Amino acid sequence: MNNVYLIGIGGIGMSALARYYKHEGYAVAGYDRVASPLAKQLEAEGISIHYTDDVTLIPNQYKSGIDNVLVIYTPAVPSDHSELQYYRNNGYKVIKRSAVLGLIARGKYTLAIAGTHGKTTTSTLLAHLLTAAGNGCTAFLGGISKNYHTNLLLSKSDYLVAEADEFDRSFLQLFPQAAIITSADADHLDIYGTDEEIKKAFAEFASQIKPNGLLAIKQGVNIKPPSNGQTIYRYSYNNPCDFYADNIRPIGNGHFTFDIYTPNSIIKECTLGIPGWINIENAVAATALALSVGTDENKLKDALASFAGVERRFDVRLNTPTLTYIDDYAHHPEEIKAALSSIQQMFPKRKLTVAFQPHLYTRTRDFYKEFAESLNVADEIILLDIYPARELPIEGITSHIIYDNIINNNKTLCKREELTDIIENKKDIDILVTLGAGDIDRFVAPITDILKERLEK
Repeated sequence: MNNVYLIGIGGIGMSALARYYKHEGYAVAGYDRVASPLAKQLEAEGISIHYTDDVTLIPNQYKSGIDNVLVIYTPAVPSDHSELQYYRNNGYKVIKRSAVLGLIARGKYTLAIAGTHGKTTTSTLLAHLLTAAGNGCTAFLGGISKNYHTNLLLSKSDYLVAEADEFDRSFLQLFPQAAIITSADADHLDIYGTDEEIKKAFAEFASQIKPNGLLAIKQGVNIKPPSNGQTIYRYSYNNPCDFYADNIRPIGNGHFTFDIYTPNSIIKECTLGIPGWINIENAVAATALALSVGTDENKLKDALASFAGVERRFDVRLNTPTLTYIDDYAHHPEEIKAALSSIQQMFPKRKLTVAFQPHLYTRTRDFYKEFAESLNVADEIILLDIYPARELPIEGITSHIIYDNIINNNKTLCKREELTDIIENKKDIDILVTLGAGDIDRFVAPITDILKERLEK
């Protein structure tokens, strides 16, 4: 099998698989609905992509016989997609993205990071710790590492770091040697139905850790622990447990010095290359797994300090005493609370303006009151229309139901195409935060330029 065709190739997980198979010597091509910057980057790397669902646009070599083509698809692609139907109806090997990652992980010592939020930063940080302070790793990441400018790290090491996605129960394809669970909050209720079912799925994921393996789980996450000889550690931001931070001191611009307490030692005077208290918690979790595979503590300290973060994860785009801009992927009420809490701690007494794009009709339906509550802490709120992604509209579900529950009267409802004009016309911006998992990321560069120009005047 020499050819790999990916349907939905521009997604963050799919693009990592495309890069992996190209590196392994396969011919790679694919389809995506949108010519996103990531898809365009894949094209620049020599991968053929088209953007119309049309079987006739599939290159002939990717229709050259059922034994010569592996077809990978993402569950975000609808089942009536004509290219997906073509491959299924003609007997090709068609595999979901998560199953392919599971197959790749079988031959590796897998360290999997799961959680309804926090997993991308934590997995990218763990991959960096193993790369900069250990023996390296292969890593499939849910974001673009700012240290390595990619979502795929490649190494001859046996270690594989994988972001374990709970959507569509994808993470149940993984049977890791070690894992982190950062959170298990209610989300994806269109898939799971109830909070209880989500927790059951996380418990099942934990049970799939290899016997005598290791689980680091955030203190307070209430799921049934595995019981097949796995070592279970609890970690926390600053509450004493197996792994936690203490002696946390601010050193300016949202950065901190802190000590990491482990079951066997204290790693003193750590600093992290990115700001925010929430990232100290992520660093504690990543440290737990890095140490479990023998990473040297002194080298680990240097690696924590050199971590540059992840694009769209608490991404500080501009930071001056009078104008700051931060972009974040937060799309769940608990993520928004954590992000805004970190920002207010970093910049007390400054005015906070938040632009939020809700992601999915179902998530908005399930959590509109919680979204309003999490946004209320801002001084000013700009609320965009819902980004639908894979979903069809639901009657009565629009951004208005969040807007109507926001107590703060300093609020604006806008279309996505109006956002940059609104930002340009607001002359009193002090701290601006853009939030969301949809296509709000396309406005990050233009907004950064607008605010930089403002500083130069």
